[in-house]
Amino acid sequence: MKFSYRLHEKVNGIWDKTHEHPFVVGLGKGDLPVESFIRYMKQDYVFLIDYSKLFALGTVKAKNIETMAAFAKLLHETLHGEMDLHRAYAKRFGITEQDLENTKPTPINLAYTRYMLNVAQNGSLEELISSLLPCMWSYWEIGKRLVETYPDSINHPFYGDWVKMYSSEEFGSLAQWLIDLIDRLAEGKPERELVVLEEHFLTTSRFEYMFWDMVYDGGDWPV
Repeated sequence: MKFSYRLHEKVNGIWDKTHEHPFVVGLGKGDLPVESFIRYMKQDYVFLIDYSKLFALGTVKAKNIETMAAFAKLLHETLHGEMDLHRAYAKRFGITEQDLENTKPTPINLAYTRYMLNVAQNGSLEELISSLLPCMWSYWEIGKRLVETYPDSINHPFYGDWVKMYSSEEFGSLAQWLIDLIDRLAEGKPERELVVLEEHFLTTSRFEYMFWDMVYDGGDWPV
């Protein structure tokens, strides 16, 4: 069994809850409250700033030029693909790029990104991948599931662009490359090291669910 299958099985319950989350379902049905989406857009923008740094660190930790180039592509696509989508949405609300960049991360957002950056800076390349992979992989699954469950979601005048991006073959190919890479890097690893990777994957899958919960309801600093 490929190691990625083991990872997926470990978090099946969490990801099922994510697919059922009212924020995600609202994207598919098209009835997500706009204020929740604005909160998501701003929080995810500052999340992606730190997430991009993980790909830069992947380039540093890569063992060959091919892997370096792939991480550089992931960095570029995040800065100029995903973040462009957020900037385009922001314009609809009169929110400037400076406003996006000045957004203060919520406690969940801050804890999530700092966990991944700590793993990336102090761990191996495979640890870095195992910590960042749930975000890309689960978004790809969410995008595909929304199109399957709500075929008209891709045409929604507001949320359709979001669904198009994360259900696209282009985004899926980037996620699949990371999945294939973690499978290659896990080959021959002793069980004690695989358990560490599994724990990173589990932890950030939990953070992903908490992020959806946070942007739906609020979850800012209480004091």
